[in-house]
Amino acid sequence: MKMSTRRSRGEKEKRANAASPGLPLRKRIKWDLAIMVFSATALFALSIIFQEKGEKAVNISWEFFKEMAFMLPAVLLLMGLFGVWVDRRMVVKYLGEGSGIGGLLLAILLGTLPTGPLYIAFPLAGMLLKKGARVANVMIFLSAWACIKLPLELMELRFLGWEFTVLRLGLTVALIIPMGLLAEAFYRRGPKAEARHAEAEL
Repeated sequence: MKMSTRRSRGEKEKRANAASPGLPLRKRIKWDLAIMVFSATALFALSIIFQEKGEKAVNISWEFFKEMAFMLPAVLLLMGLFGVWVDRRMVVKYLGEGSGIGGLLLAILLGTLPTGPLYIAFPLAGMLLKKGARVANVMIFLSAWACIKLPLELMELRFLGWEFTVLRLGLTVALIIPMGLLAEAFYRRGPKAEARHAEAEL
């Protein structure tokens, strides 16, 4: 019984580590809390030293906080649905190592469809990596989210003309793919490449 209990605990720890690469969850929470305390202390100190700018900084921080408070619940819900309903095999098939040029183009398409600030894309990108997506495809997904949005492209076409829009969009798409492949090459040569590969296999 004790041996089986130890094995089950070891398997749970491996799964937890594979699901959250990098620092353990407790250490990450401690780092996040430390950064929050440091940022709040710095904001409070600067507000006292520079009262006029400090008030503006507090107002801007409050606006960002309200935006995050409204957006994060929806992001967490989306992450939960994605983690449960999207099968890992499907992600590997369409966005994994063997997806080829089709996966690169699909990553661009997925990045152009959503609306919202870029920080929403980071947890989705992390989930894609955990599901087995290729690093280049995730990089391209983030880049497309930042640079290519269908509603913004329509506004750009309206105010800047089709020549400017086509040129800017063409150069963006042409540079996103090589950048994603280059980023993947650097990522694979990193000091923790073997550990990440082992976690992905789990």
